[in-house]
Amino acid sequence: MSTDTFTLAELMISAAARAFANDGEVMANGIGTLPRIAAGLAKLTLNEKLMLSDGEAYALETPLPLNVALEDRPGASGWMPYHRVFESLWSGRRHAMVTPVQIDRFAQSNISCLGDFNAPKVQLLGVRGFPGNSISHRNSMLVTSHDRRTFVPGEVDVVSSAGYSDRLVPEGAKRPEVDIALVVTPLCVMDFKGPDNAAQVLSLHPGVSFEEVADATGFELLRAPGMAVTAVPIDEELQIIRQLDPDNLRARAIKGDPPGVRQEAA
Repeated sequence: MSTDTFTLAELMISAAARAFANDGEVMANGIGTLPRIAAGLAKLTLNEKLMLSDGEAYALETPLPLNVALEDRPGASGWMPYHRVFESLWSGRRHAMVTPVQIDRFAQSNISCLGDFNAPKVQLLGVRGFPGNSISHRNSMLVTSHDRRTFVPGEVDVVSSAGYSDRLVPEGAKRPEVDIALVVTPLCVMDFKGPDNAAQVLSLHPGVSFEEVADATGFELLRAPGMAVTAVPIDEELQIIRQLDPDNLRARAIKGDPPGVRQEAA
């Protein structure tokens, strides 16, 4: 049990780490500040078989703290160029945790732009490698806001990653293999493993009601069987999180603080 105060970011990191718990020996890629800390936390507490990345070109057995000086980096366990990443991906031996800007009821996500693709209101990263990075292996998602601009009605503005929709599948072709494990938000933990891949809430963060989550979501949500309250981070997890992020970059990633979560002083 936690006897220390914890932030919303730390609660989300703890919840996100559990996405990797039962993966066995896979490459865990946390893409973004919170997912990267979560992958490191999972390696140290839940699944020692995980292989991590330094975010550049090397595989690591020891999590790399954020903003660590070059001379303080742990030794690499191997070279991890793109061809090896994709060998792991296409063989199903990778679990990526990504941070999309929009998600729809089909678990399709968007990192490209907001608005019309030909005349966007906001230009983002572009689709990049997201289509191929969303199939043949497990993916989870972590988003730093939970509202109807993030969990949109209808479809995302640009389908950057594959989901459970057949609309974009060519006639006669089979829908790509998609496996969305967890979706962690500032309000709850979800997945898309309800009937017909419907979105369902697995746990509500302390002090948050299902009605609040439903109102902030642009599509229908189900209550998962056994829906619970998200477990708060224990003291061991908090110590590791703070070691992996000594400059508290996680505090910049989250907007707001739901009721019941204690926010440490800035």
